[in-house]
Amino acid sequence: GLDFKGMVNYAREIGGPKLRAMTFHQRGRMLKEMAQYLINRKDEFYPLSFMTGATKIDSWIDIEGGVATFFAYASKGRRELPDETFFVDGTMEMLSKNGTFVGQHICVPLKGVAVHINAFNFPCWGMLEKLAPTFLAGMPAIVKPASATAYLTEAMVRAMIESNILPEGSLQLICGDTGDLLDHLNGQDVVTFTGSAETGIKLKSHPNIIKKSVRFNMEADSLNCTILGPDVTNKMEEFNLFIKEVVNEMTVKAGQKCTAIRRTIVPSNQLQNVVNALKEKLANVKIGNPLEEGIRMGSLVGASQVEEVKEKISILKRSAKIVFPEQAPENLFPETKENNSSFLSPVLLQCDLPFDSNEPHAVEAFGPVNTVMPYNTLEEAIKIANLGEGSLVGSIFTADNDVAKKVVMEIGAYHGRIVIVNKECAKESTGHGSPLPHITHGGPGRAGGGEELGGIRGIMKYMQRVALQGHPTTLSQVCNQWIKGAQQISDSVHPFKKFWDELQIGETYTTHRRTVTETDIVNFAGISGDYFYAHTDDIAAKESIFEKRVAHGYFVLSAAAGLFVYPGLGPVLANYGLENLRFTKPVYIGDTIQAKITCKRKTAKEKRDGETAHGIVEWYVEVTNQNDEVVAVYTILTLVKRR
Repeated sequence: GLDFKGMVNYAREIGGPKLRAMTFHQRGRMLKEMAQYLINRKDEFYPLSFMTGATKIDSWIDIEGGVATFFAYASKGRRELPDETFFVDGTMEMLSKNGTFVGQHICVPLKGVAVHINAFNFPCWGMLEKLAPTFLAGMPAIVKPASATAYLTEAMVRAMIESNILPEGSLQLICGDTGDLLDHLNGQDVVTFTGSAETGIKLKSHPNIIKKSVRFNMEADSLNCTILGPDVTNKMEEFNLFIKEVVNEMTVKAGQKCTAIRRTIVPSNQLQNVVNALKEKLANVKIGNPLEEGIRMGSLVGASQVEEVKEKISILKRSAKIVFPEQAPENLFPETKENNSSFLSPVLLQCDLPFDSNEPHAVEAFGPVNTVMPYNTLEEAIKIANLGEGSLVGSIFTADNDVAKKVVMEIGAYHGRIVIVNKECAKESTGHGSPLPHITHGGPGRAGGGEELGGIRGIMKYMQRVALQGHPTTLSQVCNQWIKGAQQISDSVHPFKKFWDELQIGETYTTHRRTVTETDIVNFAGISGDYFYAHTDDIAAKESIFEKRVAHGYFVLSAAAGLFVYPGLGPVLANYGLENLRFTKPVYIGDTIQAKITCKRKTAKEKRDGETAHGIVEWYVEVTNQNDEVVAVYTILTLVKRR
């Protein structure tokens, strides 16, 4: 009964324009406000999460982990993006001899809707990790959760709508079939899918998706692996960390994670030690009602999922034997069919001939199931890892950094993420199966060929990169950022005497000149402690690439600051930083230098209680010598008062 065409139009015509009118910083503040709101209401979501079979830890990952993604993108958006509605991507490209025709890339929000089709395993996190970059990019969204756990997603979406934090039309929810939704999409829209490869391929090949070149990002379940390095023995800390991680990945969310370890690859001489250690750990895992104290693993999401997992186990048994539990898994909970139970014990299989067996590398049991397989050489371990034909994540437990490097170089093309664990990083490691908002999540081949998250990279999925070509002045006006070669504005008033509001993009100040003396170099060496031979040793300098003594680069930098800084009290509060410094030509004794600073970009800072209202000004600085040759170029940032 849903009007899918109406939903799409509502997002495009109402939600889209409202979001695009906001700057990245405004969208970032919106995400932060929403994150705080959801955290305050988190206790409403936990009881529903327990109904999915999730333990308290499982629920915490899904609910609060999802909200943390909003917090992360709120912070990154305000820190790494401009206070603009668009993003200037990279630096200007010189396209002509005299610099009157140049190129500049920018990214602008798409004018469509993002349709997010999510899996059942993370009804909150799966939605929020996609919405964070979508909203930050300036796009509205339609969310379609998997039916099995849609009630939890619905509760959170209902709370988000009730908050009135999002602009009207930003967020819509479909619980159930998507009907003819995909028929109404076009090239301005985006579809993201998380789930089985079979369903993903079906959606990706939808005639309208192909015809309209609709962006489609697919993240499919994959046969992720972990490798125990050949250097690790059962007496080492890395061995214990490895065992702990494999058990953790089998039992968190009852193994219903797209990033869970499905294939455990170990040295032949450690195979029995690994199997014994895993069996001992798994035997101590308490399974039951997730609301009860001490329960380590809850149920699968539903009885039908249990039957599906059992079916996949029966296929895996063609080339592997079950080593845990001792009894066959179908007999573990004989009441399953009678009571419609969704519980299943962890199942560990052992495949002794991984190169002669296709099933472990092709069949995924989406539950607490793992297959251990041996290797004789590191090359064999690498080959086994790559037999998965593409996965979301692989991990290597090793104390040998050379082993880590070789594995990364050889399996990197088949994996979206690689976690390298040793005893030095283990304490703070987030583990094999934890995608983070700061790094990319996705993988090639069987994993779907998609990519999401990855910090600011994630928002580019919802924006269009546009290559602009024209005169620097025109492009500066379009980009609201001064580009080298664009018109420069002169004023009799020193720019450091102006408030942030008064400064204009392109405003330029040219300083007086200063001749560099031998005394300058000697004094700077004494103050800085930098007695590098090129500055202080005549004979050595003659034999160097400079052929004679040169001034310290940092003296040139300091002298330039002395030329352009206004010494009196004014609106400039502080030097905020320096970027992209290059010393392009040496400065010799007797050379005369001059600086030119140009207002490149302005960003207003959010005013906090008790703080002076201010903004950041980026200044493009060029230092030249008496021949008008550039000797240094860089960008400085200043904090400047606002009126």
